[in-house]
Amino acid sequence: MIPLSVGEIATVVGGSISGDGDSDGSMMVTAPAVLDSRRAERGGLFVAFAGERVDGHDYAEQAGRFGAVAVLGSRPTPLPTVVVEDAQAALQALAAHVVGRLRDGLTVFGVTGSQGKTSTKDLLAAVLSSTGPTIATFGSFNNELGVPLTMLRADATTRFLVLEMGARHVGDIAQLTGLVAPDIAVVVNVGRAHLGEFGSRAAIAEAKGELVRGLAPGGTAVLNADDPRAVAMRSLTEGPVLTFGRAEHADVRAFGVVLDRLGRPSFTLRTADTSASVALPHVGAHQAFKASAAAASALVAGVPLDMAAARLATAALSRWRMELRGLAGGAMLLNDSYNANPDSTRAALDALAAIEGGRRIAVLGEMLELGDDSGAEHRAVGEYAASRADLVVAVGRAALSIAEGAGERAVVVVADNGAAVAWLRTQLAAGDVVLVKASRGARLDEVAAALA
Repeated sequence: MIPLSVGEIATVVGGSISGDGDSDGSMMVTAPAVLDSRRAERGGLFVAFAGERVDGHDYAEQAGRFGAVAVLGSRPTPLPTVVVEDAQAALQALAAHVVGRLRDGLTVFGVTGSQGKTSTKDLLAAVLSSTGPTIATFGSFNNELGVPLTMLRADATTRFLVLEMGARHVGDIAQLTGLVAPDIAVVVNVGRAHLGEFGSRAAIAEAKGELVRGLAPGGTAVLNADDPRAVAMRSLTEGPVLTFGRAEHADVRAFGVVLDRLGRPSFTLRTADTSASVALPHVGAHQAFKASAAAASALVAGVPLDMAAARLATAALSRWRMELRGLAGGAMLLNDSYNANPDSTRAALDALAAIEGGRRIAVLGEMLELGDDSGAEHRAVGEYAASRADLVVAVGRAALSIAEGAGERAVVVVADNGAAVAWLRTQLAAGDVVLVKASRGARLDEVAAALA
């Protein structure tokens, strides 16, 4: 974060200063803003929200002990506090101000999509960081709070700012691009995640298209050539468009995908002018597609294709995304438990099937926010799982439709995560490969953690 005095912050957000030790607002904030008092940094800003069950203002002193020097909130605290009516609006205004001051030397990326956007963001950030200082969204912190907090991590040395932008409603991404108009808008795909919230794929496409509509003047849209709904967004901008994917007509194409014994892809990235070989350390053929998105996006920012390919070979992903590790006793765990929807679950099942070993066991829980199609989508995933795995473990009552789709001979039904762990501990053998996959609300990361 760029250094700002408490007085400057109050002026930017239209707040008043309260608290001990800074009556004139001269205290300097030099470190990023946080919502968790335990994550406060020396010289940082603690943003306090009054929730239904927890009031962040009560933790201001704790934030101070961890190093925070000021608070942004809706009532006074023992620390110097910028008091505002709406802490969220103030946080967003502050982020927009900070990035606005840095704009001349900064290239801003916006990344959205129904699935795979976090991994694409991770790959893109890894590629860009080989060229210049890069700030990117942590994990999937991509909402009305996560985006401004990421923006506030930028400082005068930052060259690239990579913002993952999520949405649950039409208008959400438009609000985020209102804080900062991206120079490069990356639309990974238009899938079925949050279908229950949006109501239709058309509404999802409208929401994702807000990123393209929100481009800065002269900005570039980077679109998925394999997805008709995504590539159609070229009509939403008068600026340049670059496409990526596995389709022959993609401007940056991934082709010739070959998987090793652990399901990790090697392939070629090709543009009209050049090509480069890539070997990814991540499991699943679908990772090649994400790599093409990252390479195309970086190409717009001036990163050569060969440099991007080299950096992709060592890039890391956020936790609980296709993490493969060995277990005691010789089995392997494929932990993709962070979130799930029908498309991402099928991709994970394909990855499971590609790993050489003994039995392939798919531990699957509920996929949330699918609306009226939930039962049918779960049954379809269960049927697909039975074709890709030797055994399907359906976890919880909400996953019974998965069991119905998988059929009696290929499925085990367990009541909850504890029962899943107990069953797996008695049944796993050397060489078995276990996939753990469900929506975040099912908390199947608990199963993965217990096995590991």
